[in-house]
Amino acid sequence: MADWSFLTNHARALLCIAHDPGIRLRDIASALGITERSAYGIVADLAAGGYVVKEKNGNRNCYQIQAHLPLMESTHPPLPDSISRERTIGEVLDLLVDARGRGGRR
Repeated sequence: MADWSFLTNHARALLCIAHDPGIRLRDIASALGITERSAYGIVADLAAGGYVVKEKNGNRNCYQIQAHLPLMESTHPPLPDSISRERTIGEVLDLLVDARGRGGRR
């Protein structure tokens, strides 16, 4: 098995949240094979970037993905125009969630 992943841990955490908006940091950490502290940092990054809104629900957090937002700018050279059309977070999550054969994300 490879020691790397095609998706970053930020993208993988976003997928976890898309599958279960009430997911615990402990479960995100377990799914990604990272520490809870790292999972906390990733979710905090996503919230600070505006891609996830965190709401307190009793003792648990509930996350809402801001699917309308565009993907973050990359430092890589631009792709050809036919590929580089601006995509939203929601469009990419729809592709990834459907590719995994799982149901809705929100």
